[in-house]
Amino acid sequence: MKVMLVGATGLVGGHVLRHLLDDPRCDAVVAPTRRPVGLTDAALLNPVVDFAQLPDEADWWAVDAVICALGTTIKQAGSKEAFARVDHDFPLAVARRARAQGAHAFALNSAMGADPDSRIFYNQVKGRLEQDLRDLGYPSLTLVRPGLIGGERAERRTGEHLASVVLGVLGPVPTPGVRIVGSADLAER
Repeated sequence: MKVMLVGATGLVGGHVLRHLLDDPRCDAVVAPTRRPVGLTDAALLNPVVDFAQLPDEADWWAVDAVICALGTTIKQAGSKEAFARVDHDFPLAVARRARAQGAHAFALNSAMGADPDSRIFYNQVKGRLEQDLRDLGYPSLTLVRPGLIGGERAERRTGEHLASVVLGVLGPVPTPGVRIVGSADLAER
């Protein structure tokens, strides 16, 4: 099986990449990224791309499945518009191109609360992406909606850090719908 992984340099995507390369069912991994992933493997093709100007005709679009772990924050992106480009437009552009070349499965690392009608902009963008992916006609579409994703990040996310501390202290106390999911655990699933 040939799998495309988008977001391979991120927290979850990095774990997914290692799992794919270790999986004997996976013959090849295509991981388009903005910067090299820093791994060498005979099964890995890592085209460095500008997601705002993806090539239409690259032969590496022909994959069996796509896993999308691409994402950012409004703070990192610099604006709501830039965030929406990274978390909606770029994954959708990848999904369209791969589907046009015959991909039959798409898995998205979305977000708890994703809803195109949400009052929370982040959840609204994630919900719109889910809706738009459904319209592409993938025979298999998997939407993963984790809670707070835990793990070591290169950048500090104060809000997420505080939520992790609070949820960590609460431990076994029921917090309906809100859980910390380790990035490595999420990648395994």
